[in-house]
Amino acid sequence: MRISAHMVCSAVRDDIVLGVFPPGARLTEELLARRYGVSRVPVREALRTLESEGFVVSRRHAGACVARPTEQEAADLLDIRALLEPLGTARAARRRTEAQLRVLRGLVRLGLQRAESGRLSDLRALEDWYHETLARASGSPSLASLLTQLRRKITWVYAAEPPLRAVAVWREHGAIVDAVARGDAERARALASEQVERSVAVRREQRPVAARRPPERPGEKNETHRKHAV
Repeated sequence: MRISAHMVCSAVRDDIVLGVFPPGARLTEELLARRYGVSRVPVREALRTLESEGFVVSRRHAGACVARPTEQEAADLLDIRALLEPLGTARAARRRTEAQLRVLRGLVRLGLQRAESGRLSDLRALEDWYHETLARASGSPSLASLLTQLRRKITWVYAAEPPLRAVAVWREHGAIVDAVARGDAERARALASEQVERSVAVRREQRPVAARRPPERPGEKNETHRKHAV
């Protein structure tokens, strides 16, 4: 069976998000071709796609490597999510199909069951499925693609959210799906906005695990040492 560049791209992206390839790691065509059992042609195409998405950078004489976003870039991801996710949810309330609604209700039911029974290892995949379905329900392929890519990047850059609110989060999902089912776009937008604000607040308390600090200005390091020495 021929493995497409799209499949290779998804596999490499997943490995970057999961930390198999840490920030700064070199991604040679030979290494990736061996890992995924493909020729170098789909690998080359996959790396170009991942570079356009911001997961990979190409350096002269060094080749491709995993990107290392700055802390400001990581913070920008949260700001963009706060703008786009409520918009997508409001559009889903106006444009969702019955099939998408059935999937969303099923995911909420399953997610709540898993959260209440403490089976937290299942929740990440269910969260991804829920958010991707809700994004597609917006009826805008471009917006859905942006939202899906944004979630992948946030998952990559930031550590997983603490599972303490798992039950509450899935109840919030349920309330959002109820608003989407009623076609109440403003209520769906408001609920999504409140949920994103809570999630963003948690993220902002974390230091991005895949981000690098901005370079120090000349003399800054010595000044820091003097402050600590006082």
